[in-house]
Amino acid sequence: MDRLSKCNSNYVPLTPLTFLKRASKSYANRTSIIYENIRFTWHQTYERCCRLASSLRSLNILKNQVVSVLAPNVPAMYEMHFAVPMAGAVLNTINTRLDAKNIATILSHSEAKVFFVDYQYLQLASEALRMLMDESTQKGQSWSMPLVIVIDDIDSPTGVRLGELEYEELIHNGNPRFVPIEVADEWDPIALNYTSGTTSEPKGVVYSHRGAYLSTLSLILGWEMGNEPVYLWSLPMFHCNGWTFTWGIAARGGTNVCIRNTSAYDMYRSIVTHNVTHMCCAPIVFNILLEAKPDERREITSTVQVLTGGAPPPASLLEKMELLGFHITHAYGMTEATGPALVCEWQAKWNHLSNERKAKLKARQGISVLTLEDVDVKNMETMASVPHDGKTVGEIVLRGSSIMKGYLKDEEATSNAFKHGWFFTGDVGVIHPDGYLEIKDRSKDVIISGGENISSVELESILYKHPRVLEAAVVAMPHPRWGESPCAFVSVRENESGQTEDVKEMDIINYCRKNLPHFMVPKKVKFLSQLPKTSTGKIQKFQLRALAKSFQVTEKKKTQVNNEIPQYNGHGEPRHEQILALSRL
Repeated sequence: MDRLSKCNSNYVPLTPLTFLKRASKSYANRTSIIYENIRFTWHQTYERCCRLASSLRSLNILKNQVVSVLAPNVPAMYEMHFAVPMAGAVLNTINTRLDAKNIATILSHSEAKVFFVDYQYLQLASEALRMLMDESTQKGQSWSMPLVIVIDDIDSPTGVRLGELEYEELIHNGNPRFVPIEVADEWDPIALNYTSGTTSEPKGVVYSHRGAYLSTLSLILGWEMGNEPVYLWSLPMFHCNGWTFTWGIAARGGTNVCIRNTSAYDMYRSIVTHNVTHMCCAPIVFNILLEAKPDERREITSTVQVLTGGAPPPASLLEKMELLGFHITHAYGMTEATGPALVCEWQAKWNHLSNERKAKLKARQGISVLTLEDVDVKNMETMASVPHDGKTVGEIVLRGSSIMKGYLKDEEATSNAFKHGWFFTGDVGVIHPDGYLEIKDRSKDVIISGGENISSVELESILYKHPRVLEAAVVAMPHPRWGESPCAFVSVRENESGQTEDVKEMDIINYCRKNLPHFMVPKKVKFLSQLPKTSTGKIQKFQLRALAKSFQVTEKKKTQVNNEIPQYNGHGEPRHEQILALSRL
């Protein structure tokens, strides 16, 4: 047995790039991408990725250098998930909901060499780049500005430019017969995703080719995704690389239905027009679909499989979605786990239960995906496993090849996350007698709003910088659209006249809006003379959570999405004349 060794015939490093190569051969003429009037086959997608990889190499992009992209779910965003690693580089997809300051921090920390920007986010990207230049000048540093490449709309080009290069020009000028850079080691990095965690600075989570490959297999198998799925991109591709379905749809020879805006009109229209079979989303998307106006709706005639994650959706919400024609599967994951790590696999014996009971079972986080070696809930003092009684709480810990390589340039944070042979999630949960996990609380006090993780620690740090804030604590409160939203409890300092009433709720909210991305701004601010504390001076957040549950939030209609340049017509399509006007400035 010891004389049998590895060779090129029997050992090949695992990488999801093989999914695209296989798709180009086995599913050459199948439709790979649909975007409005644009259609590509898998043969064409492979060729386009080769061309882009070739162009990146001609721009002197070297192995393990970072290529960043700020874009919605358009074909270019999908293609870069293959083309960038095919060039030997590492893909960094940036959350489009971030503000310019956070984007600037990511570009600087990652040392991005190329920055692809969709035309819709040019203003936001320009502001981030200006911040970097100003900071570099103030510190007397020589900062290497990334090469900026605009992604124009492939279906309706606007002509916008920021510099000389444009995405489709790189495709046109690239070599369709480019031979992708060989993945010599499956431990090599493939992607870099940033998560704020519980600190004010985002942390760079690095994925390996091996981890991405195995996580992809776990999800297409665990979700029982069959051959030729038609997948609607309602989940942002910047979220853990679309929970790895960017690579997974190629593995199944499916069709990617790309939409620029996650509006009710676009989702219903896409589902019916293209016979969508699968989609992923945060529970916020459920409300968008349920609250759609009559002229935005279409009748769904065949079941759409939905994988959801984030804050557990209420049982009543799940029931309403099922009646519309959506079959919901609940998952649990995090950026560090390459997306979903637990899936609530359905058991046939549950089919005979009441709808209410079914919905409660579906809200559980479930069991580990196939390629996780193990998952457990541990007593953090003894590291003993908690009993499977559905009552005893502990911290959820994970172990397996789909866990991140670590945090970029942060050995301390990596060491804190990996202890005793486990990855510590920071989430508190229980294990039921049937082995299914359920989250009971978040030890890091993370608020999940519309699928986005909001650190209460980060928000509190901003509140404490307000000159009149004496104490501050942030907890989650229910929100009719976002599932959860931040609620701030503050006590204020007296003014020169000994008064505190002059500080109003909107004063605090407006202050936060100037210093935070809009999705992180508290939806409600409650003033207390003093915050409840333990005998040792620690704020008792459980009391504040109980109080926040009683608050009502009134949802206001918005006509424009934060951080986006154009106004939109009734169908969520950008008005290109505004983009063109901006490009002339």
